[in-house]
Amino acid sequence: QVQLVESGGGLVQAGGSLRLSCAASGRTFSNYNMGWFRQPLGKEREFVAGITRSTGRTYYADSVKGRFTISRDNAKNTLYLQMNSLKPEDTAVYYCAATTSFSNYENDYHYWGQGTQVTISS
Repeated sequence: QVQLVESGGGLVQAGGSLRLSCAASGRTFSNYNMGWFRQPLGKEREFVAGITRSTGRTYYADSVKGRFTISRDNAKNTLYLQMNSLKPEDTAVYYCAATTSFSNYENDYHYWGQGTQVTISS
């Protein structure tokens, strides 16, 4: 089991920035590829960004490319999502998740956090 706890969500104005964190415990964090997903109210959950376990290769949804940066600190068992130039359409509950695959499909992720709300005002 891997336990994941997100933090850092909140309310910011459009154009602002937020940094989300995801603290992992349980099994070895560095054994897992990690991802961020988000779910706007009334919509399906969607992939945001992913990072591989060792090389730190990153990949992003087109909607956030150039604005969001995913990173990880394996020594601190923590995943991050730096979000810049935020837009109202970025409003959602953001989840971190762990997988042994290289994937942007939520069904491939085994462990999930409880989510943190991000709200962007216009």
